[in-house]
Amino acid sequence: MNETISVLTNHYSVRNYLPNPIEEEQLQTIIEAAQAAPTWGNGQQLSIVGVTDQKKKKQISEIIGQPWIDQAPVFLSFNVDFHRISQALEQNGQTFKASENVDTLLVGTTDVGIAMGYAIAAAESLGLGIVPIGAIRTKSDRIIDVLDLPSYVFPIVGLVIGHPAEENDLKPRLPLDSFYHKETYQHDHLSHIRAYEDKMKTYMQSRPIQKTWTETVARYYSHDKGIPQTTESLNKQGFHFKKK
Repeated sequence: MNETISVLTNHYSVRNYLPNPIEEEQLQTIIEAAQAAPTWGNGQQLSIVGVTDQKKKKQISEIIGQPWIDQAPVFLSFNVDFHRISQALEQNGQTFKASENVDTLLVGTTDVGIAMGYAIAAAESLGLGIVPIGAIRTKSDRIIDVLDLPSYVFPIVGLVIGHPAEENDLKPRLPLDSFYHKETYQHDHLSHIRAYEDKMKTYMQSRPIQKTWTETVARYYSHDKGIPQTTESLNKQGFHFKKK
């Protein structure tokens, strides 16, 4: 197995960090790796806001309720960004009109996801630890204010980066046959889910929270509440999706 594949397949999230700072050169490398990721039509429909200021990290940590944001030296917000494109159109005598098309958000979030994957791989290849922060969407209105995000920019996910204080075990994944489908989609996942639940029960025995995978996903998907303020925050940022 080559070194790149080894880094990718040995990923684990880190929620306990040493106080050591990250070298500026390392952070620059991570950002450059993220920027090198492919984007739809080379539109580069994303941006990253990096936060290293201790007071601001603490503020974000308290807003979201995740202490490792304050503990680690770097927090990155990965954002859908059409503000830059709107300015490009404006200087060309045109108007940005795609803010009412839900495909616009899909394009931007896809770009964000790919770029974050590159950033994670780069950070872990440097021996650093990371943990994605999806919860920034739950407080998107306040994150928008703290980071001073302009119109057509929306925070999708955060990334904490630092020096791990400890090593973690690799979390089991679903069986590969439930993840990778050859030629056509295989509809029945029940046997894979049962096998995975058994594996996760063993893994979770030494953890303080011992929920099964099904119990975990049920917290998010067994109701239609979602995150109530997301639509309001998207509207505030200029995104008004219409049914067509």
